[in-house]
Amino acid sequence: MAGFSYKTSWLAVRSRTAEDVADALGLHDREVLDWATGTERAYQHGVYVAAPLSEWTLAHGRRHLPAGFDAADPRFCEWLRQLSRDLGEVQYFANERVSDYYVWARARDGEVLRAYCCIGERGEVPLFVGDPTDDEVEIGKGTRGGPGAGRETWSDEEWAAWFAAMPSEGDVMVMAGRWSVDPAAIDDSAVTAAGIHGLPPTVRHTARVRETAEPSHGDEAGRIEADAAFWRRFRAGGKP
Repeated sequence: MAGFSYKTSWLAVRSRTAEDVADALGLHDREVLDWATGTERAYQHGVYVAAPLSEWTLAHGRRHLPAGFDAADPRFCEWLRQLSRDLGEVQYFANERVSDYYVWARARDGEVLRAYCCIGERGEVPLFVGDPTDDEVEIGKGTRGGPGAGRETWSDEEWAAWFAAMPSEGDVMVMAGRWSVDPAAIDDSAVTAAGIHGLPPTVRHTARVRETAEPSHGDEAGRIEADAAFWRRFRAGGKP
């Protein structure tokens, strides 16, 4: 069965241990878990840092990577810069088909070299840092920012070209494979070493989520269970 990939976000870090990545993320309440258990747990809460696969260490989390904001937030680039100061080369990917939220970004030694985020349901590209890479140009995705000022006067051809450059979740997988590792191509049985699951500094202990959830967040437990059910279906070979 393939590894994680859909409806989640993840980091790929070059030539670092799981402990290095967990430390840089500030994970607390750590547990040592196998690949399958850690992956399912990360679809519910927290972050699972897998043991290195060749030269790459992957860390993923459905809700808490990063915790409290997404790639459309100005805090995202500084978060990625800081991770790369600590870890060297860091790549970030995310996909969420419901909102057409797709991200890929790469930073090295404190500099964000390239970062792209689009939110298809809003028709926005809120993050566009650096020039499109050769890989983006080759697949024809993520190559256009905006639309910004002057879009009111765009022709049908200009709008068609802009929408054609908007990616899908499959394009995120392609970019991950070109830059580092496509997690969907990982065979569970090939990952035998345990990794680390933990919670980011701003996330409380999840054992208390059901007991202390605010009334306005009454669907929190339901979302957690839905994400876990999604992962169980995915592992069983069902449609993501």
